[in-house]
Amino acid sequence: MNKNLKRLILLFLVALLATIAWQYPKLNLISGFAAKSTASSIFIAGRSLNSVTENDNNVPLIKLAESHYDATEKKGFASVFGLMEREAVCRDGLGCVLVNGDIDVELYTQIPSRSSKHIELPYPSGHENPVDTVFENVNYKQIEKALDHVFADTVKTRTALILYKDHILAERYTSGFDASTPILGWSMTKSVLATLFGILEYQRKLSVSDPVPLPSWREDERKYITLNHLLRMQSGLAWDEDYSTISDVTKMLFKESNMAGSQAKKEVIAKPTDVWNYSSGTSNLLSGLMRTKFDDYQNYLNYPYKALIDKIGMHSMLLETDLVGNFVGSSYGWANTRDWGRFGQLYLHNGNWNGEQLFDPNWISYVTTPTLHSDGTYGAHFWLNANGKFPDVPRDMYSANGYQGQHVFIIPSKDMVIVRTGLAEDPQFNTNTFIKEILEAIQ
Repeated sequence: MNKNLKRLILLFLVALLATIAWQYPKLNLISGFAAKSTASSIFIAGRSLNSVTENDNNVPLIKLAESHYDATEKKGFASVFGLMEREAVCRDGLGCVLVNGDIDVELYTQIPSRSSKHIELPYPSGHENPVDTVFENVNYKQIEKALDHVFADTVKTRTALILYKDHILAERYTSGFDASTPILGWSMTKSVLATLFGILEYQRKLSVSDPVPLPSWREDERKYITLNHLLRMQSGLAWDEDYSTISDVTKMLFKESNMAGSQAKKEVIAKPTDVWNYSSGTSNLLSGLMRTKFDDYQNYLNYPYKALIDKIGMHSMLLETDLVGNFVGSSYGWANTRDWGRFGQLYLHNGNWNGEQLFDPNWISYVTTPTLHSDGTYGAHFWLNANGKFPDVPRDMYSANGYQGQHVFIIPSKDMVIVRTGLAEDPQFNTNTFIKEILEAIQ
């Protein structure tokens, strides 16, 4: 072997070792994402390992991980080049959770009490087959063209559902998905969490103007932070929501046992309302605060399902918990596309479900009022079009949004709910064009 070749090999090895050393702290997060994604997608959504590896985990850095699972133990595993293996365990009724050495996964094994009551009404109001209705003012060929565009390979759409005047206008699913497949909503879960606070307020169990009831906050400037500030992401607490590196949010989701505590420990960087700073830590803090409203853990577990999810027939929905039993309200809500559509319908009907009022109709005004410093794009755990970010979409449109383009769009002025799920967001998935083409089909 000549000297030049030896030098090249040596340089390659040095570069490789330097890269590994530089990226090594990230391996824990990479393996964590892959293990959690693999476990949840297989054991909650019934997907195949090959499908998850080639799609959900096929993103920068995460694709370096190699994943496998144990069907008997309901566990998912992942490592990077054999390094930093992580394990995710799945529990009936609670979803899947990454294992950390400091907390025994068996400590919190109570499961929610669920109702699977069949609502004898056509979808979306109930569980009977949807009524086959043809609207004379709808150009159905144009609707199909809009779906053709959004299901192009480069757009990476998985499912789409269009509800108009309480009827299915159209729906479509890519290969491997159908109307029963649970979809991870990511941050759409935040809007579900906020809705629970709206219900609690309607039941007079809290007010969003209440100060945050944390004893550790009572002796410093954090005592001025209210639930409203948290719901609007304007608490003034530090938080770094960067998914591309080791940040507050990635450490919380893939390393923390108690995700409700991550935001609570952060320092104050501004007075409440002075800044708007999107924070998944804030949502999980709210989930932990919701837990304090119940006398025991079982009632906390039951509440989202009893008060909202099962009440409106979203029986496919599952809210995953962290290692100490808190719902991961920032990110880990699963439901099939039609059930995500039910959630939008609840808002379209101002909180009324088949004659029962779940939250005050004024709650809609609250969550859709633009938050200061958000440039008209954010309300209270819902995204807005108040500033015309999407110029061809009505300004009253608001939505639950999630990572990689999960959306429930609610358009009151058009009596419409649109659900889109996938693996790409703007610019690959163009929200404005998709909704514009749908609306242009309605005369």
